Amino acid sequence: MVDIAIVGTGVIAGFHAQALAEQGGRARIVAATDIDAAALAAYGAQWSVPAVYPSLDALLAHEKPDLATLCTPPGLHREQAVACLSRGVSVLCEKPPVRSLAELDEIAAAAGGAFFATVFQHRFGSGAANLRGLVGDPRLGRPTTAVCHTLWFRPDEYFAVPWRGKWEVEGGGPTMGHGIHQFDLLLSIMGEWREVVAVAARQAKPTATEDLSCAIVTFASGAVATVVNSVVSPREQSYLRFDFEHASVELDHVYGYSDEDWRVTGAPGHEDSVAAAWAAGPVGTASGHAAQYAEVLSALEAGTPPPVSLADTRMTVELIAGIYASAFTGRRITRGEIGPDSPFYHRMDGTGAPWN
Repeated sequence: MVDIAIVGTGVIAGFHAQALAEQGGRARIVAATDIDAAALAAYGAQWSVPAVYPSLDALLAHEKPDLATLCTPPGLHREQAVACLSRGVSVLCEKPPVRSLAELDEIAAAAGGAFFATVFQHRFGSGAANLRGLVGDPRLGRPTTAVCHTLWFRPDEYFAVPWRGKWEVEGGGPTMGHGIHQFDLLLSIMGEWREVVAVAARQAKPTATEDLSCAIVTFASGAVATVVNSVVSPREQSYLRFDFEHASVELDHVYGYSDEDWRVTGAPGHEDSVAAAWAAGPVGTASGHAAQYAEVLSALEAGTPPPVSLADTRMTVELIAGIYASAFTGRRITRGEIGPDSPFYHRMDGTGAPWN
């Protein structure tokens, strides 16, 4: 039985509680904390949490869970993760995990013998697992190009929440907090990225951050992808397309997918072999918190690092930093060049957003 503490009891914490309830008794919530006493009491009552605390420090002084799940605003993640890890408590952190590469490296330095993993639940549906297993399969051929578009909409009142739309608290706009799920899935399939060129804009929303970014990403394999992250698109769509020499694989959904949301097309002369390759893969698992928790719990039970690891997380966060650095400087950014001497290492807006 894995003991879990929930840190932050807002809406997303309910998704975690429900996902844990679906794990067949493999885990239990032993404690929760929130600065909002009413929200904390309501969460504790709804999910039968045996101990609630007014602060993370108080929780860690009295409890030693196997895992602390951070469901708090991103501006709190670094401090809370370090507090847990330094006490030997592993962490599962909601996205975006940090506001900067500097914060992620601080977390890595504090990890010690505990684990840090990020909630990127789109990696864990059977469709994604199927495609990852087919990368390099000669029946599909090598990857050539990809599309990763997160076209979402948020009304102005969405940004009335104090921590939204601000560099200091949220760390960035849809590149950081919305499209991150899709392009993390993209990276998990396409592998290491090599360079990025991008633009970002504030088109319509009352934010300090961007509300739109567009990037062209080149991977180590030579494949090239377009990545769009938007909260100004009234007809919402999350669309990913992976083109290989002999096949196109498409995923069309909004906030989560099942097997039915995937479409596979073989090139002329390869239809049968591509269809057979896809049909032989795993089925039946929708993306979501429950799917990720199943693998996280298996890893913790085995004493191995749970997915998505610090190394996986860093590649995704580094791409975010690269998109902002390219957009705000007009330069092509190479993976590995944003280090402690770069302003974009310490803040995603780096030298400053041009509209500010």
